[in-house]
Amino acid sequence: MQNDIYQIKKVLKTSGREFSYYSLAEMQQQGFEIEKMPFSIRILLENALRNFDDFAITKENVETLLNWKPEASDKDIPFKPARVLMQDFTGVPAVVDIASLRAEAARRGKNPDAINPLIPVDLVVDHSVQVDYFGTEYSYLRNMDEEYKRNGERYQFLKWAQESFTNFSVVPPGMGICHQVNLEYLSKGVIERNGEVFPDTLVGTDSHTPMVNGIGVIAWGVGGIEAEAAILGQPIYFIMPEVIGLKLTGKIPLGSTSTDMVLTIAELLRKFGVVGKFVEVFGPGLDNLSVPDRATIGNMSPEFGCTVTFFPTDEKTLEYMKLSGRSEEQIHLVEDYCKANLLWRKGDENITYTHILELDLSSIEPVIAGPKRPQDKILLKNLEPSFIDALDKNFGRKYLKPEKQIKTWLAEGGSQPLNESKPVPEEIQIDPKIENGSKSVEVTIGSERFTLSDGSVAIAAITSCTNTSNPFLMIGAGLIAKKARERGVNTKPWVKTSLAPGSKVVTDYLIKADLLKDLEALKFHVVGYGCTSCIGNSGPLPPHVAKAADEHDLVLASVLSGNRNFEARIHPQIKMNFLMSPMLVVIFAIAGRVDIDIVNEPLAYDSNLQPVYLKDLWPAEDEIRQMLSNVLTPEQFKSSYATIFEGNEIWQQLQIPKEKIYQWDENSTYIKEAPFFKDLPDQPKALQDIVNARTLLVLGDSVTTDHISPAGSFKENSAAGSYLLSRGVEKNDFNSYGSRRGHDEVMIRGTFANVRIKNALAKQEGGFTTFLPTGEELSIYEASKKYKAAEIPLIILAGKEYGSGSSRDWAAKGTFLLGVKAVLAESYERIHRSNLVGMGVLPLQYKNGENAASLGLTGRETFTITGIAEDISPLKELSVTAVKENGEVFSFSAIARLDSQIEIEYYRNDGILQYVLRQFLHKP
Repeated sequence: MQNDIYQIKKVLKTSGREFSYYSLAEMQQQGFEIEKMPFSIRILLENALRNFDDFAITKENVETLLNWKPEASDKDIPFKPARVLMQDFTGVPAVVDIASLRAEAARRGKNPDAINPLIPVDLVVDHSVQVDYFGTEYSYLRNMDEEYKRNGERYQFLKWAQESFTNFSVVPPGMGICHQVNLEYLSKGVIERNGEVFPDTLVGTDSHTPMVNGIGVIAWGVGGIEAEAAILGQPIYFIMPEVIGLKLTGKIPLGSTSTDMVLTIAELLRKFGVVGKFVEVFGPGLDNLSVPDRATIGNMSPEFGCTVTFFPTDEKTLEYMKLSGRSEEQIHLVEDYCKANLLWRKGDENITYTHILELDLSSIEPVIAGPKRPQDKILLKNLEPSFIDALDKNFGRKYLKPEKQIKTWLAEGGSQPLNESKPVPEEIQIDPKIENGSKSVEVTIGSERFTLSDGSVAIAAITSCTNTSNPFLMIGAGLIAKKARERGVNTKPWVKTSLAPGSKVVTDYLIKADLLKDLEALKFHVVGYGCTSCIGNSGPLPPHVAKAADEHDLVLASVLSGNRNFEARIHPQIKMNFLMSPMLVVIFAIAGRVDIDIVNEPLAYDSNLQPVYLKDLWPAEDEIRQMLSNVLTPEQFKSSYATIFEGNEIWQQLQIPKEKIYQWDENSTYIKEAPFFKDLPDQPKALQDIVNARTLLVLGDSVTTDHISPAGSFKENSAAGSYLLSRGVEKNDFNSYGSRRGHDEVMIRGTFANVRIKNALAKQEGGFTTFLPTGEELSIYEASKKYKAAEIPLIILAGKEYGSGSSRDWAAKGTFLLGVKAVLAESYERIHRSNLVGMGVLPLQYKNGENAASLGLTGRETFTITGIAEDISPLKELSVTAVKENGEVFSFSAIARLDSQIEIEYYRNDGILQYVLRQFLHKP
């Protein structure tokens, strides 16, 4: 009871058992207005009260939370999550870091076994499967074989970690996507540990971790760096957030889906501005949303920009827990604890929010988002004019709509002769004309011909946890396939189709509903259980499509049920990407184009040349719900997750070393000891001002971690490709950047190497810059080497929303290794700013109303930043002096985005893990 500073520890009796807990109801009795607090703040308060130690978590921290005000504050609050979730792309470098900490500890004569996760860590291998094979029954097995061939060494390393570390489990490849597995299985809602019960909370090394907010769990995405600190016992510190109340009324109308709802919410919240804030959902409309619907919203929190989108626990939560196979004892524990501890939503709460936004669900129309940002909502009925406008603005092409159909036997596979006794509709042409700058090309493969043009759909992917966790949408997609099959229409031959469920539960209920065969008939075969196209693992386009795209510079499109559509993310040869529900993915695969009035024009023609419209294939809501009630049962969840940690035969046969200290292989191009900790000085150096720095990149607004961090595939003439060739790696064995995140030499060469990145200091698009002392244009990596040799520090200039997107730690690690000392931006995405601090890179922010353009900065100046060395404090204004090429000198102020005292300590130590290692080394 020594840490129970308010004497609020109580006993909870449930299912014949007794547990202790920290009672928020008792705090209410003591006069604190807990019931007016948002539920999300209540959970943070309970976390601080329970973990109070008067050192890492102080009474001031607790009082900051107790005194939460709608306007929030700039004071620190700590958070100690109950567990950590990882995926393999961010998990491998995190495990490399922890293994490297062990190695350095051993070199210092410390016990390496003492470095272990202090809280449970679940790593789900879901980011490595690539769609090499599609449209066939063997696609899944072939893709799995390729995955192990490419990633065997990484998987051995993860299996070693599972055996070597305590509190560390691995869900092997082929089992599901981490967020869906988290929602359906790993999350408990309320956790019992050592006789104590408390809310289930976590952080995850993927920005879509808030998906589990849909089941009443506070969780958000962090970079691998921050997650590692939590794993090693450090609280996560952040500024007290504002909480925006999202009031929902009404009900989603017939014809619209939860995907339409979430894309509508994405636009609403982005326009309002919720970056770094909490969003909490309330209102009568919440009673009409199932947990999968809520999780669909929570999943896209990073697209809104908020930290969490929280749904308090209520009857819908318990319904889902029962459906998903949680035990009766667990369900009773969740209900009894939440009701006893003011964490149960009744619907009549009088909560004070920072601001309230309202959305009438009945106003939602069918929408998609694109062509390159998830918040850019397009009403489905307006897609065609939106495409025409984007083609003109982004590619300078005055659009002439090509004929959308060629003869039926060509469009549908070439086998059925046309019935010449029937008239051919005017819309069906063999040789469409090419005019006014829009491009079109006829492709011939043997006896098959088809026309590819601007707006052709090259990829149609049912992928990502956002939507595959929602049975309503997946059954709906299956029913559309069934109706299309009944009408005799198919997907177009140029479309690369794929189905990547988020868990095996999806496959089970599709089979039970007898719908998987219909999806397969339209070539939506299961290609794997992983993120696939949503993270750029789309695999190669068919050679004839790829050749046509490259030789004729076609503006091809992808349609996917994912959550991200940033430039070059889905596939480097595809220039427009549209997010939509799984149901619409099937529809557009049938249409084969996005330049179509999808509501009023035929999607295709059947064998009798009768038009088939959207309305002919769209299932009724009652039809979907009736089928769901017949096929979705708790037994399916229990069966699918009974063997979740076992893996297939290949995983089981992986041979791993037995040593507690990992034996690094100098010949490996996948796994290498991290360079950050070797020979770390016992004490950090004194902070220094940044003097005579040059600019490595000048970037615009909305530069994402996709632009910064090495991601996707890479070519042999890239810096990373050249390095691998020099190490004897064949081009066919390059794999992806994501798979090589455990090797810093590869990753540093790929940082800022995105083919679409636009650096104002380079004439060509991609990973290039000007080496300012000589004026020569080099790759980012080569320029960085020259600056390092000349001992010239580097900075980056950027615009708004710098670092938005996925929570990639290598976006910060690569920045650090390139020699960048500071980034100066108008605003930051929350996770990336934190990651920069966690790597010892200073995030600077222009004062309100200022930016590079208003200050006349070109990036060709020499910069000196002062105020760091003396009396650095949270959010301190620093002086920046710029010397132009003509010798003119001017100064301005910028804000050091070191938001708390602990962040200053991380920065002082050159990073959060260096701070943790020094703490460990100084222990007796």
